[in-house]
Amino acid sequence: GDELTSYSCVCNEPPNPSNETLKMWKEKNVTAHDISWGNLTVSECKTFHGVFVGSACSLHGPYIPDVLFWCVILFFTTFFLSSFLKQFKTKRYFPTKVRSTISDFAVFLTIVIMVAIDYLVGVPSPKLHVPEKFEPTDPNRGWIISPLGENPWWTLLIAAIPALLCTILIFMDQQITAVIINRKEHKLKKGAGYHLDLLMVGVTLGVCSVMGLPWFVAATVLSISHVNSLKVESECSAPGEQPKFLGIREQRVTGLMIFILMGLSVFMTSILKFIPMPVLYGVFLYMGVSSLKGIQFFDRIKLFGMPAKHQPDLIYLRYV
Repeated sequence: GDELTSYSCVCNEPPNPSNETLKMWKEKNVTAHDISWGNLTVSECKTFHGVFVGSACSLHGPYIPDVLFWCVILFFTTFFLSSFLKQFKTKRYFPTKVRSTISDFAVFLTIVIMVAIDYLVGVPSPKLHVPEKFEPTDPNRGWIISPLGENPWWTLLIAAIPALLCTILIFMDQQITAVIINRKEHKLKKGAGYHLDLLMVGVTLGVCSVMGLPWFVAATVLSISHVNSLKVESECSAPGEQPKFLGIREQRVTGLMIFILMGLSVFMTSILKFIPMPVLYGVFLYMGVSSLKGIQFFDRIKLFGMPAKHQPDLIYLRYV
């Protein structure tokens, strides 16, 4: 704290200016001596291709204060606002239709609100990095990747060991997620297509590997959130009566629409680059926390802190 006076970031004349810089100065009809480097603003310094010198400089100019604090505010506000809007169904404000709509679109509304607040406040928080063109992000490679590349032949044999571990991991991840989704409490009617799911994951993994795309996995948190959002509850008849869980709306529309919209996000890059990263992290935290609800392992952990008389009447408590 005592050394704050020694921190500064000033604009200086570039020590050895490039031809491009000299040409630009010539166009503006100035020389390096005409420019009062010390008095330039950040944007002016960048315009004249000056260099930033000092302990308070990053690569692209001075460090901007309050960015970290603003990111923390965005992160926690996103998390709490999502939770609040999700539970809006049980509040007393507005008609039932409005309440349930707000509750259903809680995460979307939160992102829109937080992006608007971030834009209005104007602190340059780190934004989602979105590529401009539809092409491989590494310019040194094409769409298809050669399996061996420049590696010697024996690397194929050695790679079999980590590949086996990856196979076990993906198999476990896929099957555990499927078991959580298809458990008895969800009252699903359609049979669980374990084999077909695994076959599809296997095929897409092959395609992704050849094209150098990220691997396909059963996103446990997303899958649980998806099932939770499709729950059907009884309409309350008597006042104060808790709605009963009737089952899950089983259909393929939401899954299909989600992936179509994910594909269309390629054309929405101009909007997506306004989304701050802390807002996305807040949404991820909210999804992780919300999908813990109803997982038996987590429920059992909570029972440790519950006196016996307050414990709910669960089947597994009768036998333990």
